[in-house]
Amino acid sequence: MSVTIFTMTHKKFPMPGDPIYVPLQVGRAGAEDLGYIGDDTGVSISEKNCYYGELTGVYWVWKNIKTSDYVGICHYRRYFCTEEGRILTGKEYEEILSQYDIVTSKLLKLNFAYYDGYAANYNLRDLKAVEAVIRQDYPDYYETFEKLVHGKGTYFGNMMVCRKEIYDAYCEWLFGIFEKAEDKIDASGYDDYHKRVYGFISEFLLYVWTQVQGLSAYECKVGMTDEKRETAEIKERLAEYFAGKDIAGAKAYMLACLERRPDVLMEASDITGELRMSMQVIAVCELEQQAYGSSTIDRIQDFEALMVHFQKLNDMIQGWKEGECKMSPSEVEFYMKKERITDIALEASARLFYPAEEACEIAEAVKACRG
Repeated sequence: MSVTIFTMTHKKFPMPGDPIYVPLQVGRAGAEDLGYIGDDTGVSISEKNCYYGELTGVYWVWKNIKTSDYVGICHYRRYFCTEEGRILTGKEYEEILSQYDIVTSKLLKLNFAYYDGYAANYNLRDLKAVEAVIRQDYPDYYETFEKLVHGKGTYFGNMMVCRKEIYDAYCEWLFGIFEKAEDKIDASGYDDYHKRVYGFISEFLLYVWTQVQGLSAYECKVGMTDEKRETAEIKERLAEYFAGKDIAGAKAYMLACLERRPDVLMEASDITGELRMSMQVIAVCELEQQAYGSSTIDRIQDFEALMVHFQKLNDMIQGWKEGECKMSPSEVEFYMKKERITDIALEASARLFYPAEEACEIAEAVKACRG
């Protein structure tokens, strides 16, 4: 069994030591040659990279690689890995693929329907254009597409490993859809982020395709070799706002970041969850200030300390409903008084995990421990 994992990149990077990982420069047409294999050789759509993202590399592998039994796609800092975070080896892939048809990312569980999330962050007309193509030209997939697009799950990252014939069948289906959708979609006026229409939608379409095909999928943890620099920069700036007790400034800055890059809160970007928790800090402190004239930020300004404080609160709330809270009622009472947990903070935390009505009930139950 020969396995080749193509590592999509647009910059130089430290390569994994295992020879199954082969760098592939995507969007090399018109870009600086990094010295890797490029997606602008052979049969290629490299010039569409601004709209397709890493899919120009996915297409290149489909059309030009004929020598590997199994092929896969990962990214220069994003890899399939063990639960402990170690990048999978060739031998481990062989063992997995002897039992499963395909390796995918773990199903991303959303807090909202995929359709609604797409509408909130992108141009919904583009998703509807793809839907129209599937309904007309791929009717066997339409019922599943409709069901899943209004569900709360998706794969992410355009990462997969499978037999080459499965890979080829998927690509023929995917790029067939997009070729027809291009007549209905005009992304030329979008900013650089939103232009990657086909890259975004394809993550969801891989989920649709595997379901219709009835493939046995090994849903694997995705690990990152390092945090995105832009994510780290956002956290650094937020830390400065928090240190200055400037919640209004932190809110304005975070909203501006989300306007430019709405994907920064996704698990694949916010791998520690600290940006999402920073949004929680901002919301809670703003409401506390309005209600009480002071807030958590008046007591805790250090970024890491704030993260620890809110993570402990979230763990307690989530564990309470599931019967897995590690603190006894007396410990909860002591903790809430010691940390001065407000009703606002309790309810905000509960709403992260439960529907509104249920969240209020849980918050009330926890408050009762405070006496």
